[in-house]
Amino acid sequence: MEMQKGQQKANRREIRGMTIIVDTREVNSWRFDPKFAPANKGKYYNNVTVIQKKLPTGDYSLAGYEDKIAIERKSSLTELAGNLTSGRERFERELTRSLSFSHFYVVIEDDFPRLMAKCYRSRMDAHAAVQSVAALSQRYNVPFLFAGNRMAAEYLTWSLLYQFLRHADTDQRVLSGSPFYN
Repeated sequence: MEMQKGQQKANRREIRGMTIIVDTREVNSWRFDPKFAPANKGKYYNNVTVIQKKLPTGDYSLAGYEDKIAIERKSSLTELAGNLTSGRERFERELTRSLSFSHFYVVIEDDFPRLMAKCYRSRMDAHAAVQSVAALSQRYNVPFLFAGNRMAAEYLTWSLLYQFLRHADTDQRVLSGSPFYN
């Protein structure tokens, strides 16, 4: 057990800085600015550089890994409901493109219980919305992560990107032998 912990530590890189790419079409994007971070979390954003660049898939990614990891942001349940109804075809095309990524997430700036309670503007029934999220998650192997609010969603996104970088070398070695790795 002790050797396993030592090997895991040796396989992880400490990140001294990271460059987060924000899609140029992203409206009211997260800034990853220490001044706007959750309490006691701002220090983690100190070594973050944010650049805008057109991303073919997702709203956020990492420089040099744009084809490996992406995060699709949903700023509200109303936006999510729109992607499950009138915008579903476009959303499913994006999820189809995400299949080539080793890591892809949908991060929602709201709570799952509020989705169940139909706290959004749409004719879509709450049960249908929940079932659509579950079906899309299964069909495209994409986690839908309900962060609760904007600040938590931004921090969760930073955390997913940070952990990807820390484990990129290890994941590459492990996944490269897998027939499912792209």
